[in-house]
Order: sequence, then structure tokens, then C-alpha cells
Amino acid sequence: MQRIGGARRKTRNIFKKHKSQKGKISITKYLKKYKPGDKVLLKAEPAYQKGIYYRRFHGKIGVVTRQRGFCYEIAIKDANKAKSVIVHPIHLEGVK
Repeated sequence: MQRIGGARRKTRNIFKKHKSQKGKISITKYLKKYKPGDKVLLKAEPAYQKGIYYRRFHGKIGVVTRQRGFCYEIAIKDANKAKSVIVHPIHLEGVK
């Protein structure tokens, strides 16, 4: 049996921006650099679909493991399992 829907199925409200936040994407957010060991929040930028993660990981906090090309490999904990996700820096937000 074939699966119905793709990776962004049921994401209409999860990845939606508020009307006051719509507009051009900040270039500083696009070119943000992170070092291994930095804590980051997975927060999707719906205007840029490349390098986005699966919807289950939205709002999770992870640790930058390493850089892979222009994207970053993030180690997160999903329930009790350790997982790694490759994410573009525009979908990441630094956490102190």
C-alpha cells in the first residue's frame, strides 16, 4: 500500500508565520555560524523550504555536532532515543 502525503503533511499551523512577521528573510539569519557544542532551537522558517527538518522535531532543543556543507548536524533526543538531524542555519535559533 502506498503512503499518502509527504514530509510536510499536516504542517499548515505548525510552520505558519504570523502576518506581522511575513516578508523578506534576514540575510544575517541565513548566514549565521554555529560551533560544535552550541545549543540551538529548531524553529522552522516557512519561507525557505530547503534544509528543513521533519515536523516532529519542531520546537526541540539540540546540540550542534558538526557542520555538513552549509548545513549543520544537530543531535537531539526524541523520547529516549538520540537522533541526528541535518538542518539549514535559517531554521536554527541560538539558545543560551
